[in-house]
Amino acid sequence: MALDKAQAELAHVTRVTTLGQLTASITHEVNQPLAAIIVNAEACLRWLDRATPDLNEARGAVDRIIKDGNRASEVIRRVRALANKTGAEKVLLDINDVVNEVIVLVQRELVRHRVPLRIELAPALPMVLADRVQLQQVIINLVINGIEAMQAVTDRPSELVLRSHEDDAHRVTVSVKDCGVGISSENADRLFDAFFTTKSAGMGMGLSVCRSIIEAHGGRLWAEPNLLQGATFHFTLPLYQEDAP
Repeated sequence: MALDKAQAELAHVTRVTTLGQLTASITHEVNQPLAAIIVNAEACLRWLDRATPDLNEARGAVDRIIKDGNRASEVIRRVRALANKTGAEKVLLDINDVVNEVIVLVQRELVRHRVPLRIELAPALPMVLADRVQLQQVIINLVINGIEAMQAVTDRPSELVLRSHEDDAHRVTVSVKDCGVGISSENADRLFDAFFTTKSAGMGMGLSVCRSIIEAHGGRLWAEPNLLQGATFHFTLPLYQEDAP
């Protein structure tokens, strides 16, 4: 019990640390709909201030205001969920929904570092029983690591690939592939060790926590070098079975 509590605390600390890295992305994702709300509100007033108010146009502007307000609210909700210190809450999830939610939060980081993102999500994947916030934490960590791995590479284009599929063992698999510096043979066996890091300012806990999260879900997280350059991180999750204990 004490170990579980310590692992939960550590997962929360690394989550908050990661959110700090995403400040620019989060600010942009909130500011964009807020700016649109102001533009549409001003337009709505202009339609209403006409000698003959154009109610159809005003109604359309209000609809857009509601849509953008909900969009900003959703980003804030996701950030609060990542920042909150709560116990694991496993629910039925479509892993593609989790991936798409993460993409919103990391989009600005991709743009800032000029890293194109290719998304290859298999449609109609089976559901998994998992904690949404913890899976978001894992995917965000892998994406940020992939972005950072490509910063020192200048002799080839950067690209990050996010994939999902059902593997031959009927497990849902998510892969994050980069074309960065790759994994050296001396570091390959230590990547997921606590306090091991190749970053000058890293804590060395991100991948260790990610592996703990995936294993607590009955899955597996591992990395492998790509054939030409870079590395790919994969994790698998068991499919939900209604009759499982």
